[in-house]
Amino acid sequence: MDVHLRSLRSFVAVAEDLHFTSAARRLFISQPALSKQIRQMERDLGFALFDRDRHRVTLTPAGELLVPAATAILAQWDEASAAAARRARDGASVLRVGFQTSVAGDLYKRTAALFAERLPEWRVELKMHPWDDAACGLLGDDTDVAFLWLPVPGEEQLAFETLRREARCVAMPDCHPLAGREILSIVDLADEPFVALPPEAGSLRDFWLALDEREGRPVRIGAHAATPDDTFEAVAAGQGLALLSQGNAELYGRPGITCRPVTDIAPAVLALAWRRNDERAAVAAFAAAAGEAAGALQGVSANAASGVATRKLKLSSR
Repeated sequence: MDVHLRSLRSFVAVAEDLHFTSAARRLFISQPALSKQIRQMERDLGFALFDRDRHRVTLTPAGELLVPAATAILAQWDEASAAAARRARDGASVLRVGFQTSVAGDLYKRTAALFAERLPEWRVELKMHPWDDAACGLLGDDTDVAFLWLPVPGEEQLAFETLRREARCVAMPDCHPLAGREILSIVDLADEPFVALPPEAGSLRDFWLALDEREGRPVRIGAHAATPDDTFEAVAAGQGLALLSQGNAELYGRPGITCRPVTDIAPAVLALAWRRNDERAAVAAFAAAAGEAAGALQGVSANAASGVATRKLKLSSR
């Protein structure tokens, strides 16, 4: 009977913690999803791995027998796959860049241009990740660096270069009663259903539901979305409202949807991230290029805003 590596990781985590909620937290998945994986593994094997009751979880004799072998298989696979990935990357000189919302604007273009000037022998590959992979492949060694929104599960394993901070807006259908307001507060949105990221997104899901600012008030979930496009489709269909960064409100805007600023919640933080133990020169060069590009664009935005203010002053003085 074949068993997937994901199922083995779930089994070992529960076997180590003997607690489904704790193990799910370590795996960055929801407790119901973990329980489902274990049940499916037990069905595939044809025997129980754990005895469960209201008070505790224990390994069955069969489960105890499997733990050493499962742990060894995972360790061997992780070591071999990491070595193979390093060999492939070093030979191909390819830097894999993850993202979740579009980075096709000036930020990515400037970063890639600076990186190419400094390491012309390297090639960049972009890969979009769904919301259930909040760390954009970094925790699973699928990417080398990633443009992502903070916070993310597993931050202690990552290093960051903060690129910009953006106010958050709320997206809603044009016909929504709140669409006529110029600005909103979280209190105005307290009873509204929201489009949520998948449970696997963990702390990132909580941030885009503004749980910290709700002061313990529960949030109504009208729908779940795996990608930005899914989010806007759900909003347009009237399934719920959605918080998003000001930049993404402009980038992904579409007919039938209105975005309004929410004034009393923390701004969104866009960062470049990479694994803390990855000390390759190419990773450092890309991070430096991203920081420089973000700084240059911030200066351009400040100059543009200053220019607008100056023009308004001149017009008003006439």
